[in-house]
Amino acid sequence: MQGLPVTEGFVRREGVETWYRVTGDLASPRLPLVVVHGGPGCTHDYVDAFAGLASTGRAVIHYDQVGNGRSTHLRHQGADFWTVRFFLDELDALLAHLDIADRYALLGQSWGGMLGSEHAVRRPAGLKALVIANSPASMPLWIAAATELRARLPTDVQAALDRHEQAGTTGDPEYRAATQVFYDRHVCRVVPWPPEVARTFAAMDEDPTVYRTMNGPNEFHVIGTLKSWSIIDRLPQIAAPTLVFRGAYDEATAECVQPFIDRIPDVTSHVFENSSHMPHVEEKALCLATIESFLAHHDENRTAPAQGSSVAGLQR
Repeated sequence: MQGLPVTEGFVRREGVETWYRVTGDLASPRLPLVVVHGGPGCTHDYVDAFAGLASTGRAVIHYDQVGNGRSTHLRHQGADFWTVRFFLDELDALLAHLDIADRYALLGQSWGGMLGSEHAVRRPAGLKALVIANSPASMPLWIAAATELRARLPTDVQAALDRHEQAGTTGDPEYRAATQVFYDRHVCRVVPWPPEVARTFAAMDEDPTVYRTMNGPNEFHVIGTLKSWSIIDRLPQIAAPTLVFRGAYDEATAECVQPFIDRIPDVTSHVFENSSHMPHVEEKALCLATIESFLAHHDENRTAPAQGSSVAGLQR
């Protein structure tokens, strides 16, 4: 961002490299914010908007999880390699490398929020605030929601999806076109997609290894290793104050998100009324203001709000 320091680098461990970027100054008294992208198998590009929070004086860290983007790609690795534990270890390595493990905030979007909740239930002492953005508390809830949303699609779209899934031809252009109808309703309602969103999906097409292994061919046909994942029973273990949000048209429906709200001891929630799965793109200014309002309450050294910043109302 203009006028702010931006640094990039790699965390190297066990023969792989994790690319990261820091926008802002890690020495700021405000909590540094680590942004965990979704997928599994996306890139940081589509969540670039969160770098805007650096204008308030806090450092914002983006990174590409291994297997994606500018980090090491491992197309030959099978399902036994791509695990939640692997990505938790990668996150720990990033925190240690940046020397912020004793004081940081974490924002996870979609799969990133799933990973963020897995991180938080371990009660790391340095985690001072958690944001779970557009994430399900379990994949069975996500699959049930996707089935319901899919049933509301036009009948010809549903028929095309069913036909190609039964035939195993999910790479067919007709299937991809039908998938896009769902995405334009429930993933990102800004059409055409902004360049940063398009870049992420193009990168996933170029190397779908992680996404197809852990999730499946798309957002609603979940046949990967995460299909039975759940954190619901462990949510009371989260000690960090937590903000949970979703969009009104989100594929992460109210039912997907409700366990976070019911079971995390210190939780705040918000719904973006004009968004689907990407409020940071669809209602950028309001989304960033909502997050900053929450984070500012948990900065250990409180400073005055940056000039021109706004505070959005939150719900408990």
